[in-house]
Amino acid sequence: MSDGVCPVTDASRRHPWADVPAAASARLRPIVLGTGDEIIATVRAEVAEYALSMDGEFGRRIRLGVSVALDQFLDLLGTDDALPDTRVYFELGRVEHRHGRTMDALQSAYRIGSRVLWRRIAAASDTGNGNGDRAAEDPGLGPDAIFRLAEALFAYIEQLAAASVSGYAYEQSLAAGSRQARQHALVERLCRTPAPEAPELEALAREAEWAPPKSLGALVVAEESLATVCRRLPPDIAASVVDRVGVVFVPDPDGPGRLDAVADALRGTPAVLGPTVAPDQTPRTVTRARAARALQQDGHLPDEGLVRADDHLLALLLHADVTLTADLVAQRLEPLRRMTATARDRAVSTLTAWLDAHGDVAEAATRLHVHPQTVRYRLARLREAFAGVLDDPVGRLEVALALRAGGPSLAEG
Repeated sequence: MSDGVCPVTDASRRHPWADVPAAASARLRPIVLGTGDEIIATVRAEVAEYALSMDGEFGRRIRLGVSVALDQFLDLLGTDDALPDTRVYFELGRVEHRHGRTMDALQSAYRIGSRVLWRRIAAASDTGNGNGDRAAEDPGLGPDAIFRLAEALFAYIEQLAAASVSGYAYEQSLAAGSRQARQHALVERLCRTPAPEAPELEALAREAEWAPPKSLGALVVAEESLATVCRRLPPDIAASVVDRVGVVFVPDPDGPGRLDAVADALRGTPAVLGPTVAPDQTPRTVTRARAARALQQDGHLPDEGLVRADDHLLALLLHADVTLTADLVAQRLEPLRRMTATARDRAVSTLTAWLDAHGDVAEAATRLHVHPQTVRYRLARLREAFAGVLDDPVGRLEVALALRAGGPSLAEG
């Protein structure tokens, strides 16, 4: 064929450079290899991020990348070989991430490089200069070959860019994993007793890229809910899984709008927020939140959305030592055990209404939907059964606590 195009006879060919005549490599070599400096100069001129960065590691890798890319492209022409080595471009992507840049600048560099190279090839392939003479650098390629060459060049650059994207993603995953490990070390240490001293906390926080707040609270959620909740929370949190429980340290939880932000992030997911404490008291907020979370899981506290542990101190107190609470219930509610089931149920209702009404018989009667005289009659019988305990302030408190801790179950039993 007069234009030197090799016909495609192998349907299994996958690479567009296989359709470029092999002779093009030798003809294009002086043109292609002569564009390296121009490509670098154009990239520096058009990509602001690289204007001052060509003297360090990235500059060395860019120069190496351009040189290898040009030479490798020429070697591929007329073959159906895959790219022999993309490590240079993979490493370029990694360096970009380490330098804190996005992939936009490097992607622009690839586009500029392909544009500069193609402009030089197209100029050399111009069949006339106005006087009917071929340009001095004419590579001797016809229109079809030039078309195939363009297709090959842009497919080639696309693969190099893809390798850099992979390198960037790889470095990003390493950095994320490392930061996650450092944050876990911070959170795990904040959960342990005693709390870290200021120098240790500062070092851990610095490693985890976290600014220690003046106050914070521990938010405890199910392990499987942690990632979703954290994505919705403000970025100033520190979070990890500790002992199979999700723990999130929320800075300044009492600040304006902070609780609303936490509740919105939960969106109905059960969670408990411990008391607000200084950084040197973190074990206390964690312990309180985990204890309340256990009650939430057992059905003793609301099981939807945000629960503040300090709103349920009595429940926490009564469940802090279950044997002590059981003894209190057994001792102070023993008179109820001697009653029939019906009488016991009526006694629990009456005592609860009277105690909740602070001894106001009329209010208790209203709550029970009975006549005040009925309440007086029942209370007289109860005072007799409890042998004066109900007339003693401490005794009444103990009965009220016992009823709250185990009265209903006792009444049912």
